[in-house]
Amino acid sequence: MKAAIVKELGAIPVFDQFDSPVATDAHVLVNVSAAALSKLSKFRSMGMHYSSEINFPIIAGADGVGTLEDGSRVYFALPTAPYGSLAEQTIVNEKMIIRLPDGIDDVTAAAIANPAMSSWAALVYRARFRPGQTVLINGATGASGSLAVQIAKYLGAKKIIVTGRNESKLRLLEADEVVSFDMTVDGGVKAFQDALNSVISGGVDVILDYLWGDSAFAILSAIAQIGANQTTRFVSIGTSSGQETISVPSSILRASSIELLGSGGRSVSQADMLSSAKSVFEMAAEGKIKIAVAEFALKDIEAAWTAPLTPRPVIKV
Repeated sequence: MKAAIVKELGAIPVFDQFDSPVATDAHVLVNVSAAALSKLSKFRSMGMHYSSEINFPIIAGADGVGTLEDGSRVYFALPTAPYGSLAEQTIVNEKMIIRLPDGIDDVTAAAIANPAMSSWAALVYRARFRPGQTVLINGATGASGSLAVQIAKYLGAKKIIVTGRNESKLRLLEADEVVSFDMTVDGGVKAFQDALNSVISGGVDVILDYLWGDSAFAILSAIAQIGANQTTRFVSIGTSSGQETISVPSSILRASSIELLGSGGRSVSQADMLSSAKSVFEMAAEGKIKIAVAEFALKDIEAAWTAPLTPRPVIKV
């Protein structure tokens, strides 16, 4: 069968032939129709993620959409090695499959799954969000961040604050407050912290952070400075800023009710992740959430692999 194959550690997949999979008692055969590329999928496929399969060659792709032998449309995650989602067929543990509602097409389901489920899981399972709360989303112009805005609104946020580097893109989001920043200039951290003060004066219940780095430090400092008498759950989801490490003085935590949390593959169970995916598929079927996509053919996998992640690259099989 035709597939996108990673032949060695760190290599970009190439379009080639691979032996077709065979279903077993616990693993079902899926005829793949679409698979999206995400940071997780790319790093996992190249052997650069803690969950990676390192016995090459393997088929790339961490999740996708397709049909079962009975014709049911499904979303599937983490195919059984050496098979991935970027092939005509794959095999998947039957527990890692969700049936898709009728109102969502294959391309949208493939594109929206990873970024939206991570945002839903962070908000619902890690931050324990409740309707009527205030949410700040740092890095809101990326795929996950922009979907988080839509999810927070759908779940009943009282106020949504968005922050990021691109003010024009931030203003396109359906948020109540917009605060942009520039960390490349002298005093950028302090300027961002000062700009936040009036916006967060009423307190913030949940912070979803996709950037980490200097902007995260500025937000933590601003929350501590206002001294609001409420718990603020700060959920770290990604490090898109490129800064893996920041120094946080203990005084920030001692002078506030900030709770620092992480959200990802080891802090959210697979069952809760799949439940999050099911919820966002239902949301999309109702027309309540959208994502921009760029479609590629499987034979053009090398071009898709190097394309930006926004709009979300989706490979139609």
